[in-house]
Amino acid sequence: MTTPVQTSRPQDEPYALAGLLFLLCALALAFPWLSGRVTIPWDAKAHFQPQFAFLAHALHSGQSPFWTPNVFAGMPQIADPQSLIFSPFFLVAAALVPEPSFVLEDAIVFAMLAMGGLALMAYFRDRGWSAAGALLAALAFAFGGSAAWRIQHTGQIMSLAWLPVTLWLLARALDRRSAPYGAAAGAVAAFMVLGRDQVAYLGVLTLAAYALHRVATDEAPAVSALAPLLFGALAGAAIIAVPLAFTLELAANSNRPAIDLDGAHKGSLPPASFLTLVSANIFGTDGPLKDFWGPPVGEKDLFLARNMTDVYAGALTLVALAAALGRRFLADREARFFAAALVLFALYALGRYTPAFALFYHLPGADLWRRPADATFLFGFALAILAGYGLTLITRGEAKPRALALIGVFIALFVFAAAHAAARDHLTQALTPLAISAAFAAAAVAIVLAAGSGKLSGAMLIGAVAALTTADLAFGNGPNESTALPPEQFDVLRAGSKDPVIAFLKQKLAENAAPDRRDRVELAAIDFHWPNASLVHGLDHDLGYNPIRLKIFEDGTGAGDHLALPEQREFSKLYPKYRSPFTDMLGLRYVATGVPIEEIDEGYKPGDFEKIAQIGNVHLYENKSAYPRVMVATCAMHVDFSRMVATGEWPEADYRETVLLEEPPICHTRKDQPADAPRARILSYANTEVVAETNAPPGGGWLILNDVFHPWWFATLDGEEAPVLRANVLFRAVAIPEGRHEVRFTFQPMRGLMRGMSRGG
Repeated sequence: MTTPVQTSRPQDEPYALAGLLFLLCALALAFPWLSGRVTIPWDAKAHFQPQFAFLAHALHSGQSPFWTPNVFAGMPQIADPQSLIFSPFFLVAAALVPEPSFVLEDAIVFAMLAMGGLALMAYFRDRGWSAAGALLAALAFAFGGSAAWRIQHTGQIMSLAWLPVTLWLLARALDRRSAPYGAAAGAVAAFMVLGRDQVAYLGVLTLAAYALHRVATDEAPAVSALAPLLFGALAGAAIIAVPLAFTLELAANSNRPAIDLDGAHKGSLPPASFLTLVSANIFGTDGPLKDFWGPPVGEKDLFLARNMTDVYAGALTLVALAAALGRRFLADREARFFAAALVLFALYALGRYTPAFALFYHLPGADLWRRPADATFLFGFALAILAGYGLTLITRGEAKPRALALIGVFIALFVFAAAHAAARDHLTQALTPLAISAAFAAAAVAIVLAAGSGKLSGAMLIGAVAALTTADLAFGNGPNESTALPPEQFDVLRAGSKDPVIAFLKQKLAENAAPDRRDRVELAAIDFHWPNASLVHGLDHDLGYNPIRLKIFEDGTGAGDHLALPEQREFSKLYPKYRSPFTDMLGLRYVATGVPIEEIDEGYKPGDFEKIAQIGNVHLYENKSAYPRVMVATCAMHVDFSRMVATGEWPEADYRETVLLEEPPICHTRKDQPADAPRARILSYANTEVVAETNAPPGGGWLILNDVFHPWWFATLDGEEAPVLRANVLFRAVAIPEGRHEVRFTFQPMRGLMRGMSRGG
């Protein structure tokens, strides 16, 4: 039996005013981005904007977006969690707008955060908590902590935004024992799960724990919760079953099917990061990188960007929570649940710094993720709820803050923070941000004390919460190097970009077009946002930017997840340098590098490629021996691909005539045949369908399509089903008889998935 907070009827609380102020505050906080003055940088532009553009281009050209030939020699977009195909807001926008702008992408991100904030306010209203508390929670959730500092992680932001919507609907379903609300909660939870990232994973665990908590603590019979929970599970499963199956299949055949404990530990949150709860920029997070001195600086074997360690959610958030803490605070079952969640998320985020994560790691699915620090998203969510609840207690007289104690607590916090800075010889640098944060904290203490004494209430209190929190978050979490950069910096990612390097490559590709060719390019070590520019411009890139890659491609080529720096251009035993059979098989014709190619490839020799231009700092090279996209081989050699990858040994062969297969060898002589007798040409090339016409000499041969092999591709030969063979380690081939034939390759993910399941993998 729990003792609920003394509630008032929802109509007695000015929720309409609070909701309106939230939207106005959200608009003000997002305005620097929505105005186009700045844009969300890093992953938002380097990864998600190109995905958004590819999706829109595919839809508006009448093509399927389920496969892209534009990165990593081909990738199954339908299975990639970050392709945006299953993100409703982005999918609708892509269907409506043929050329998505930077502002549109940023607006969708902020709109989703605002949606989450409004849902959190609706949850507060249903609980009978105060509108002022709801407004504080919504602002802290949408513009505080990781939601603000890690806004460039578009996928995780989307997953986070769906969480309060699902919580509100789930709470309603359990409050009313309503199957329709349960189904709605399940459907919205499915959208969160489709993010298929760690925030979604932790969100699902949170919602499942919340449901169990409610069933255990509600006064209604536990059996009455069966219908809403069952309908929710069914609705969610119906939406996520197929997309999740695609992703699990990709994960199993990718470069990262699981992360070991040591690997996960490298993404742990250093404990000193929690000092950013007191002052957002105590470590100089918003300034030049050279002046940043906080964690993970000085921590060995950690791979975190500086913005991943900032959790500032506003002074009023921390003050309201501190002022309300006490025995009464935990009397409410919701508060107990989210207080426990806050502690667990903090322990999860700390990773290697406590023994707790070793236990969390054994939760089913926990080994799929590489960064315990991602739990800071959920930490911010729980903190926002508890702060809003704390302000409710204060305004209702359920918690009575004592001025001296509250002031003393915050003086102690700021003294501790200053002492930490002094111990690391950065007190001078930290004094200004600490002083500014102390001013906001003093104003927050004044508001809380006035609210507790009844001197500030109703619309005036809501206005004060809105004004202080918005000003505080705008100053502490406002645009900075981690979250906002000039859009001109990313001009190459605009479809209409006048970038001279892209223009030069397009011109050269057009000049060398041929019926059998579809040459690839490589964009290496130019800048962080360049590797996926091929998705925007329709270029076929041999590499790209994605933490997930097909395992056969990474094993064969050594492809890393990025290509921004010279050292990130990785090679493999089988592909040890640019001058390699793989280079030609990939049809890699043009290489653009931000440094001389010798600085990337130590084995590069003069004459391997021809340097054809230099545009600014970008060096451009041509590989004139690059193979066509489609070829006919008349000889097949039996090899063990796994052994080739392990040893790096290529058999002696003329790969214009010979194809490597994991099948018995067979050769058909070309004696007395014209040189062009075995030939192929592309009749049509689309994302998910490639049609080629072939001509094979007596005895037949094999049509080679130099696109990456994937089991969801199928082929027909003159309309009849034909097996797609894995050829030359990475590519596709179809056996063809003598004469002229048409071979059609089609990407059929559902059929491929079902076939894989029927074979047990």
